[in-house]
Amino acid sequence: MNLQRLIRLDIKSIVFFLSLILVSTSFSEGGRTPLRVKNGIVTSSSRLASQAGIDALKQGGNAVDAAIATAFALAVTWPSAGNIGGGGFMVYHGDDGHATTFDFREKAPLAATERMYLGLDGNVVNNSNHIGPLAIGVPGTVAGLWKAHQELGSLPWENLVAPAVKLARDGIPISYALYSGFLRSKSRFERYPSTMAKFYKADGSLYELGETWKQPDLAHTLELIQEQGRDGFYKGENAKRLADFMSAIGGLITEEDLAKYEAIEREPVRGTYRGYEIVSMPPPSSGGVVLIEMLNILEGFDLADMGHNSADYLHVLTESMRRGFADRAQHLGDPDFNEGMPLSRLMDKDYAATLRASIDMDKASESSPKDFAQIYESEETTHFSVVDKDGNMVSMTYTLEFGYGSGIVVEGGGYLLNNEMGDFNAVPGVTTSRGLIGTTPNLVAPEKRMLSSMTPTIVAKDGKPVFTAGSPGGKTIINTTMQVILNVIDHDMNIAQAVEAGRIHHQWLPDATSMETGAMSADTIRLYEEKGHRYSERGTQGAAMAVYYDRENGLFEGASDSRRGDGAAVGY
Repeated sequence: MNLQRLIRLDIKSIVFFLSLILVSTSFSEGGRTPLRVKNGIVTSSSRLASQAGIDALKQGGNAVDAAIATAFALAVTWPSAGNIGGGGFMVYHGDDGHATTFDFREKAPLAATERMYLGLDGNVVNNSNHIGPLAIGVPGTVAGLWKAHQELGSLPWENLVAPAVKLARDGIPISYALYSGFLRSKSRFERYPSTMAKFYKADGSLYELGETWKQPDLAHTLELIQEQGRDGFYKGENAKRLADFMSAIGGLITEEDLAKYEAIEREPVRGTYRGYEIVSMPPPSSGGVVLIEMLNILEGFDLADMGHNSADYLHVLTESMRRGFADRAQHLGDPDFNEGMPLSRLMDKDYAATLRASIDMDKASESSPKDFAQIYESEETTHFSVVDKDGNMVSMTYTLEFGYGSGIVVEGGGYLLNNEMGDFNAVPGVTTSRGLIGTTPNLVAPEKRMLSSMTPTIVAKDGKPVFTAGSPGGKTIINTTMQVILNVIDHDMNIAQAVEAGRIHHQWLPDATSMETGAMSADTIRLYEEKGHRYSERGTQGAAMAVYYDRENGLFEGASDSRRGDGAAVGY
């Protein structure tokens, strides 16, 4: 890159970042001091999307309205994970005590089969469960947002989709996150002309920092959704376009798949921890069940006395993670295909006491390769949290799986498709220490939802929501969410400190703990290793977005994880 171009990039960067400052509403870009406001907050991976949510609140909307506006805006501003071509989960807790969840996880197409990815040798062919058109599940996001609006929304649907339409049609400035993401993903984008047409200029060159990026095809698809609601995506013009495109590139999704897709309102899973109520997502998310199981184990330890991120503290966290993730692999999947999943037993306090008794404070347990390994789950997800002026809260996580999902943009539709089929167990009956898992509950089947680690959670007390917790990060999501909760309840951190504090992750197999670089002292690591733990360092873990209701002072607090640079807590 020549000097003249570098100067041009720097000037555009300065203009762009100055424009972020000149907004009329309060926002925080992350850090250890939370944003504090009187009327409501949205925290997400994109300031523009958070602002769309705040605008819905200013129009008199509630937390669900703001979540819908934020989610559609993220499909425009945060394309690596924000989506209308993927799926996810929403947890709602009203100030009146009513709590519910919405499951809009993707489904396997009707033509899917249990062994669809295997060659004659019984192995997955060319990573086809993760890469290519066969990896695409039937999208659920639009159906989920529509379902939530029908049940709990207050503003007109078209008002909530309008900000996303405008952002896509008029364009958004290229941030460094977009610039670097497009550059890093070029080799994937080049496989599909429709993808290159969306993310690169007509001459094949990269958008530069501060330039305006317009998405006219996506704007048109969003207008269909704005005008026709759920049917704007699952029927008519868009359904035919998507089905024809799938047929042309060798995918399985048909118009029938789309017409049959329905989001489901489910009862949340519930637990308690030191007098607080834990309200989280049930299967097909594994997050809520495993979170409650781990918290139940940890409730028997004096974590505050151990000290935050001490060697003993990290030891008991690791051992609870090890046991929770082992149960995840053995028991959890889509509840509509797995009768008799032992959810009550896994979340039972007596069962937790049994697991706690098996923990030796001086010695790490071993994760045997004969037990259940954990299949890979991408970390490129996005989470956001909302609180409205009445104290109602939404915690929502949704994803495309990999960053930019399948890397396949629907021709003429302008939106990316997921590659979530990779979250199924692809090789029936085969489980290895390298991470392959073949247990029955999560095998591929037509119209089945794949197991997820997404863990949107709301912590309440006396029936009223107190704070949200959730994060992107694949399987690390569950452990990140748990550590945010522990930081608030056991370590008396404010919500921003709880989000920023250093994290660890263990998932049973592979039998090693990952720690964020520089998060633990050398002495702590030495004492941790002396107990028999193996560890490795990683740059960052997750990107929590949280809100907290300080009822005593009548203030809402918001925190956007600084690990995700474009994120912002916006309030008024």
